[in-house]
Amino acid sequence: MEQGMLAGEGGPQTGTMTECFDCDNCKESLYGRKYIQMDNGPYCIPCYDAHFANTCDECKELIGHDCRELYYEDRHYHEHCFRCFRCDRSLADEPFTCQGEELLCNDCYCSEFSSKCIACEKTVMPGSRKLEYNGQTWHEHCFICSSCQQPIGSRSFIPDKEDYYCVPCYESKFAPRCTRCKKSLTKGGVTYRDEPWHKECFVCTGCKTPLAGQQFTSQDDNPYCIKCFGNLYAKKCSACTKPITGFGGGKYVSFEDRHWHHNCFNCARCKTSLVGKGFIPDNDEILCRDCSNDL
Repeated sequence: MEQGMLAGEGGPQTGTMTECFDCDNCKESLYGRKYIQMDNGPYCIPCYDAHFANTCDECKELIGHDCRELYYEDRHYHEHCFRCFRCDRSLADEPFTCQGEELLCNDCYCSEFSSKCIACEKTVMPGSRKLEYNGQTWHEHCFICSSCQQPIGSRSFIPDKEDYYCVPCYESKFAPRCTRCKKSLTKGGVTYRDEPWHKECFVCTGCKTPLAGQQFTSQDDNPYCIKCFGNLYAKKCSACTKPITGFGGGKYVSFEDRHWHHNCFNCARCKTSLVGKGFIPDNDEILCRDCSNDL
């Protein structure tokens, strides 16, 4: 497109003619008049506007050759018609968003469609750093520990009703402390005699083997694994000399100051089991009646 009298290549040019020159559409003389040069010939301004000008999507009027035209997604606007649907602010020289068929400035879009910070109640602008938890949103700098008042940022936190704590503050304020090492328990742990222990701190008093998940017993309130308890405190079988612990359903027989495992309580001569039967003590031995009669 070319408008007369503005010489140069590319772009519209306007000007006045001193030679015989007619509008390609209405055939009126362009002598002394402004015109616009198109590929197929010159046009007077009214014919150009009528045949080539776009219609404004907002006001539905033609966008004349002398108007600044704005274009967005196959829609054309006068500069003064390209405005926010909510606040009527001009969008000609600032960012905007299209929501359905509506053009919105950033402020109106954020006010209507963006989240609001639960702490400061201001809009969380698109692209800004934020934290979302349990359906609520915070600016990153607004999400602070309820105790030390420092921003939690990307660190771990622990919720407590409507408060949020960084891990060090929560441990200091609420977490139980291990009976042995006195440090906070934040997860897991075991309870012994109504007292909390770290799993790694709850060990056998004798061999220091971890007792969590294992059978154990106690002596003077101190926990022991079965092996240590048997070696240190359990009665010893008079036959095999191994500890009699009674754990795992183990049964035993006692006579005077001596003790036997059930499977060790046998006649010293014929090896018959004497459990539930009569027997005769013979010094350090025990005998069935038959073997005793043979003496």
